[in-house]
Amino acid sequence: MVRLPGRPVTRPPRPFGQPRAPLAPPPDGPGANGDRPGVLWAAVTGRSVAGQVFVLQVVIVLLLVVSAVVAQVLQVRHDSETEARNRSLAVAQTFANAPGTAAALRTPDPTAVLQPEAEATRKATGVDFVVVMNTQGVRYTHPLPDRIGKKFVGTIGPAVAGGTVVEQVNGTLGPLVQSVVPVRDASGTVVGLVSAGITTAHTGGAADQQLPLLLAAAAAALALATAGTALVSRRLLRQTHGLGPYEMTRMYEHHDAVLHAVREGVLIVGRDGRLLLANDEAQRLLDLPEDAERRHVLDLGLDDETARLLASGRTATDEVRLVKDRLLAINQRPTELRGGPAGSVTTLRDSTELRAVSGRAEVARERLNMLYEAGVGIGTSLDVTRTAEELAELAVPRFADFATVDLYEQVLNGEEPRPGGALRRVACVGIRKDSPLYPLDERIRFVPASPQARSLTSGQSVVEPRLRDAPGWRAQQPERTDRVLEYGIHSLITVPLRAGSLVLGIATFWRSEKPQPFDAEELALAEELVARAAVSIDNARRYTREHSMAVTLQRSLLPRTLPEQGALEIAYRYLPAQSGVGGDWFDVLPLSGARVALVVGDVVGHGLHAAATMGRLRTAVHNFSALDLPPDELLGLLDELVSRIDQDESPDEGAAVTGATCLYAVYDPVARRCTMARAGHPPPALVHPDGRVEFLELPAGPPLGLGGLPFETADLELAEGSRLVLYTDGLVEDRERDIDVGLELLGDALRRAPDASPEATCRTVLEQLPARPSDDVALIVARTRVLGADRVAQWQVPSDPAAVADVRAAVTRTLEEWGLDELAFSTELILSELVTNAIRYGRPPIEVRLLRDRTLICEVADRSTTSPHLRYAASTDEGGRGLFLVAQVAERWGTRYTPNGKIIWAEQPLP
Repeated sequence: MVRLPGRPVTRPPRPFGQPRAPLAPPPDGPGANGDRPGVLWAAVTGRSVAGQVFVLQVVIVLLLVVSAVVAQVLQVRHDSETEARNRSLAVAQTFANAPGTAAALRTPDPTAVLQPEAEATRKATGVDFVVVMNTQGVRYTHPLPDRIGKKFVGTIGPAVAGGTVVEQVNGTLGPLVQSVVPVRDASGTVVGLVSAGITTAHTGGAADQQLPLLLAAAAAALALATAGTALVSRRLLRQTHGLGPYEMTRMYEHHDAVLHAVREGVLIVGRDGRLLLANDEAQRLLDLPEDAERRHVLDLGLDDETARLLASGRTATDEVRLVKDRLLAINQRPTELRGGPAGSVTTLRDSTELRAVSGRAEVARERLNMLYEAGVGIGTSLDVTRTAEELAELAVPRFADFATVDLYEQVLNGEEPRPGGALRRVACVGIRKDSPLYPLDERIRFVPASPQARSLTSGQSVVEPRLRDAPGWRAQQPERTDRVLEYGIHSLITVPLRAGSLVLGIATFWRSEKPQPFDAEELALAEELVARAAVSIDNARRYTREHSMAVTLQRSLLPRTLPEQGALEIAYRYLPAQSGVGGDWFDVLPLSGARVALVVGDVVGHGLHAAATMGRLRTAVHNFSALDLPPDELLGLLDELVSRIDQDESPDEGAAVTGATCLYAVYDPVARRCTMARAGHPPPALVHPDGRVEFLELPAGPPLGLGGLPFETADLELAEGSRLVLYTDGLVEDRERDIDVGLELLGDALRRAPDASPEATCRTVLEQLPARPSDDVALIVARTRVLGADRVAQWQVPSDPAAVADVRAAVTRTLEEWGLDELAFSTELILSELVTNAIRYGRPPIEVRLLRDRTLICEVADRSTTSPHLRYAASTDEGGRGLFLVAQVAERWGTRYTPNGKIIWAEQPLP
């Protein structure tokens, strides 16, 4: 039992466990029989806690009462002084502004007029004086007539200047508060001063009158507080019984009982390392000998670390030590920190069961954490292989030492798996890289007796806690399985990857470093992990299938090769989006007259619908270009087509075209002119032969499908060797980069290749501007060529049938110069028919042009807009066979309209 120093004990402490003796009566003295005078006397003497509390409370109340009295007196005096200042100022201002005051100051004897009024005002207002003076401070009035005519005592300078003065001074009447204000005449000039004041003897009278009342109230408060304190002290004294020796003994007996009853070991060690106290729980936990007290802790048979900790007396907090077969949490603190005796107190808690429970809770928490991470970490991409790798990476090393995922090969291609086929290993993750398991990309066929085959067949998980005792697993490949066992892998779990009724593959978890085999709880965790991964893998499989279909559709709709033409040297690149196919497209369309049309467009959105819409628009552009329409008219027809597509789509299908952009350019190598129009598309870039880069300022038409707004064209004359760069917005814009920044980067890339070929320009642009996977990229680089004057011949034809012979002769000479004698007859036939029709049905002027390009092109132009039509003439008809003959002789023929008429053309292949 612990004893407090300096307090005697009336009887020896009882041994723990024996019954407590009856409570002894208190000692003799005043109030021994419990009468009230004895209680009060004990409280007043201060020999007990109750007495000390009584004295302390009386002192505090006394201080509070004195403070309140002083504060009240000061407050009253402050209020009196404030009242005096306000009253003196009000009286002075009222008298100064009274009618007749200013006039009285200008009379020969102001005192005779003002003295009676001042005294009447003083008596009526209760101030001590009202003094009227001139601007030099000489009094005209005063309560004491002998002070009249003398200088005023106080500050008058600010009042003479028109201000007001309020101050405390020692005047002729004693200490006082006075105010001085100016007296003004009708013009505002200060003609005198008025002062009113109250002596401090009058202002302090209120405080002196209140002081007896305050002292009486303070005495009453002190008496009441003392009585209340006495009652509280009497109550406290009764509850504590004065904290005498007997009461202290009983209190320590209770402490002793509690000390030995708690389920926590308590040790008290002295400064010299000897054990002073050990409760029952400490003796049980440490298995101490019966004579442990007063012995040194190093001699108690404890392990070295625990004994040194107890002997050191150092501070310890929840240090866990293995003592015999128990895990003890030890806390130790020195006892002299708060003035106690030197030594230390140590508490011991048996945490063996708690550690086991917390260990199980930690395992459960870790498993829940794994499931949470599986929900957010598996399936981050729509890639089958990557999803399988995420499952394996999550399981190693927290759940297994190795993890493998095998999928049917059809799943990798987006198809539904066919049971019984081969599997491919798509993920293999382990704590080491040298495991003898099947490597990545290995095609595997599991034997029917293996756990993997049983899981695939039954759709149920299989646990093999001891692989050495699993003949079915060892039958898979004896040499490899022997190496696996030698490597240290001893247990596995196989879980089928099920998505609905489909079994996509198998996930296998292997254990080598952890000695415990897999159990039923771990099997449940593995099934939960694999179930979540299977859904993500099936989603990735479905996406792969749809993506492959969309890419196939998209590639079938895009041009596979560029058509032959001689006006432009062209190179192109098309990069599909990785996250899904888009609606970007491009085309190179040869036109009549050696001209070439360049088209680049973009359908908003991704997926099959965007690709299909792109194919429809590309087909429409092909058909419209065959009509040789100007770029603005062609875009107008496309705009109408997109609007009609939107109207035809059902709202429930959600497949409406939300927008499309297009740029259409026509280059004429003879005139070196390029005509362009755009519908919401980024402007093209032009690289001049000297390397200068320019983004062409074309009229920005609205995107296709809006309708109601016209499109405008722009004509440019391009020097030979200029490079025209057309692209879609995927090249210069993405979510992290503004289009202005992308255009600047594109310009820098084009400047780095000032004289490069179109192929090299495409390569440079894509190296400097890496394509983003979020959108498709279409890029066309076309370097201009010129059809020189030596390959062009043209004649003006009079509107006379006799001129046809001259045309035939000129054409024959030209073909001889070009070395095309073989085409002379057919060319004469074509031009004869076309010129004759122009003379007969057209309007002058008539012009004939002959172009030698990849083909020989004959053109006849006139001012008529009537288009000829091919028809079959009857046997009785005299005419109508001209165009039929032209169509038979020429490879192609047609009509295109110009702003001034039309041109009928025909092409013949060169020999």
